[in-house]
Amino acid sequence: MMAPRGRSTARSSLCRKEGWFRRANAPPRPRPDALSKRKLNGLGNEARFEYDEQRRNWHANIGPLATPQLLAAHESLWEIVDSNRQDTGHAKGAVAIDAFPGLGKTTIADSFGFDYHRTLLTRYGPRTEDDNDRIPVCRAGLISNTTPRMLNLMLCDFYGHPGLTGTEKTFADQALGYMLSCETQLVIVDDVHFLNMRTKDGLRIVNHFKSLANEFPVTFLFVGVDLRSRGLMTEGLTANSTYRAQTARRWTLLTVSPFEVSSRAGRTDWRRLLLGIEKNIVLSNSWPGMVAKDLSDYLFARSTGHIGSLMTLITRGCYRAMRTGEEKLTAELMDGVKNDAASEKGRIRLQSALDQGMLTTRPPSDIPMAGGHPKRTRRKAS
Repeated sequence: MMAPRGRSTARSSLCRKEGWFRRANAPPRPRPDALSKRKLNGLGNEARFEYDEQRRNWHANIGPLATPQLLAAHESLWEIVDSNRQDTGHAKGAVAIDAFPGLGKTTIADSFGFDYHRTLLTRYGPRTEDDNDRIPVCRAGLISNTTPRMLNLMLCDFYGHPGLTGTEKTFADQALGYMLSCETQLVIVDDVHFLNMRTKDGLRIVNHFKSLANEFPVTFLFVGVDLRSRGLMTEGLTANSTYRAQTARRWTLLTVSPFEVSSRAGRTDWRRLLLGIEKNIVLSNSWPGMVAKDLSDYLFARSTGHIGSLMTLITRGCYRAMRTGEEKLTAELMDGVKNDAASEKGRIRLQSALDQGMLTTRPPSDIPMAGGHPKRTRRKAS
């Protein structure tokens, strides 16, 4: 029942190959045993601390759940990445996940990257024909003042490049060498919205991305917030210049929508999401329907349908339920849990609509209370 105390794999940077491999190859996190309140109270101090530590880590890392948004994005990503087989010298199409905060875009990108990583290692083995480590995926995260040289250095850092001096071209050549020798196929670049298209460095980075796409035999997967309005697709030109921008022709844009309950399908998806969460909650006083039925309206109002805000609320609620000894989630307990500012701002309008019967999260009667999300399907590289 008790897991040994240790550092979470979440603390390892995904922008280093060691951290990426540790997360991608990690076995499923063991689910803590569900104890009755009597057995919970019978634990000694040390055993109780270890059990609660295990539950805190578990609740903080529920998922990723196979939401319709994740499944649809993964299907498109497999299609794009696995069909990018152009010979060297031909630019490969890139893909960008563009969505507002809290909708799970980074989770979608990373979970696809983990699936892709495992699939290629299973199919081709951990070593290349030249006996180098096979590293199917590289990942980098941009910062506000990223320059082309810095981006190249970030790519080198992922592979463990020790040097800190060199020119933009030096690091680009080294990054290309690593990708070729390690047979990297996918490069994930997160936080692309940090690029300012009104600055010279921002424009240089976008042009640099195009150059890398021409030279590197990989598919780039970009992740960011509101990329279209930030000028990424028009390369800093006017909004009417989209058709003249190469980026708009080369980047396939994938979007992620929040959950909605104005339609039958939307309410069904919301119920299934809550069922998937509910079956992962380990509290001694929980019951079937605690989340998916009794808190359905409440959680939708407080999260505004954003999965990031919802999971934050669930994680903090479980922590409070354990700390207070209530060992269950109720609206009264959750009222004391703080959530992000955007959700709290949108809560009043949604709660009013739910209270007045203008909106409901109740699903069609044919959706059972038992069960949860369908299992995620993993596509295989052909």
